[in-house]
Amino acid sequence: MSELHHLTLSEISAGLSKRSFSSVELTRHFLARIEQGAAALNAIITTCEEQALAAARQADEALAKGRAGPLTGAPIVHKDIFCTDGVLTTCASRMLSNFIAPYDATVVERLARAGVVTLAKANMDEFAMGSSNETSWYGPVKNPWDPRRTPGGSSGGSAAAVAARLAPAATGTDTGGSIRQPAALTGLTGLKPTYGRVSRYGMIAFASSLDQAGTLTHTAHDAALLLGVMAGFDPRDSTSVDEPVPDYVAALDQPLTGLKIGLLKEFFDEGLQSENAALVREALRVYEKLGASLVEVSLPNMPLSVPTYYVVAPAECSSNLSRFDGVRFGHRCKDPVDLMDMYKRSRGEGFGAEVKRRIMTGAYVLSAGYYDAYYLQAQKVRRLITDDFARAFTQVDVIMGPTTPTPAFELGAKVHDPVTMYLNDIYTIAANLAGLPAISVPCGFVDALPVGLQIIGAHFAEAKLLNVAHAYQKETQWTRRIPPGFE
Repeated sequence: MSELHHLTLSEISAGLSKRSFSSVELTRHFLARIEQGAAALNAIITTCEEQALAAARQADEALAKGRAGPLTGAPIVHKDIFCTDGVLTTCASRMLSNFIAPYDATVVERLARAGVVTLAKANMDEFAMGSSNETSWYGPVKNPWDPRRTPGGSSGGSAAAVAARLAPAATGTDTGGSIRQPAALTGLTGLKPTYGRVSRYGMIAFASSLDQAGTLTHTAHDAALLLGVMAGFDPRDSTSVDEPVPDYVAALDQPLTGLKIGLLKEFFDEGLQSENAALVREALRVYEKLGASLVEVSLPNMPLSVPTYYVVAPAECSSNLSRFDGVRFGHRCKDPVDLMDMYKRSRGEGFGAEVKRRIMTGAYVLSAGYYDAYYLQAQKVRRLITDDFARAFTQVDVIMGPTTPTPAFELGAKVHDPVTMYLNDIYTIAANLAGLPAISVPCGFVDALPVGLQIIGAHFAEAKLLNVAHAYQKETQWTRRIPPGFE
């Protein structure tokens, strides 16, 4: 029982169905792991021990009666951006440090209905704004592979918790790479589904046309299990797409013979560290051995994705965060002299520096006289990037390249240079702008730090992405590596 944390989610599912261990035993094991390891990494904001054990007992009853599904009794950690009924939901901000959510997000609700046990709420960049998990009001999260380095952001707490085996899986959100980038930097499989594939209801909004819920797991098989439950139309979310949900697990073992892989020219630029590039090319050789062929493709407008994103995302952020005003919920300043003073001081005290920077940028690009010059132009470029992808997918089935330019960088290395920090998402942002599904899988190590391979698919091609990722993971052992000290 001492090595339950070595198991993947799919192995846990099999063990529970065979009654090799109970959900209560499993839950207690991971709660103990969280108690022992969370402080060293600062990965967890709230532990849900009482609720978790109650859910585990219910799961064991369902398992005993033969009424269990594949995820019944399996534990998970939720990024603290998802509302959880009766549990603190902070978005890692002082603004929401006292907010107890009165309902469950659809993602939380669907997983709970499937019997999944919520262990804890994970630390993150404040309101999901950041690439290193250093903007959290609760302090930075540390990478379990090297505590001096970032685990990536904004889903860094989720990634660190899974990488350190504090939980077998976690939810995350991806607005410009915030699932895939931390997955790459911590050696995990990080899946961002198609925009609209997973409901955003109850997920605290940053940039509404870009945010997408997804998963952080050890394997593509685990991601397929979770996505099968999370995906599907939700009438409560106006951006949810009414598209049938395929059996993602059943599609995992399709052969790759004839698969056409697009090798994106713009990914292999001068900003890519040579060691990262070598590992990505080695992964591509594995795919060739499996019967795939490589085709060079180009997205000529992709170099514009970062400036486009940093107009669109702050604009939407400034609109979404206007609701946090100290009136109805969240932080309120002490002893305001009048209404305007309450607004100003509540927001000034409640938001951190990066959130303020993006709100101000967004308000500027949406203001009279600048809307046409910035926001409207950015949306036009976004359309061009989407069209580039559409043309590429007439030639290839998937597009591959690096997830990040380098392995994990040191905490504090980029926090005072926002532009350099933003460029860390240079390979991930384009998929968000186009609303495409993408996955990052571990493909090796540089100086004992994980490196990720990114795979991008056409709209609603998650089954193909998971199939392609799973085939690679059957040929390699990167998903089995555990950070030293967390074995």
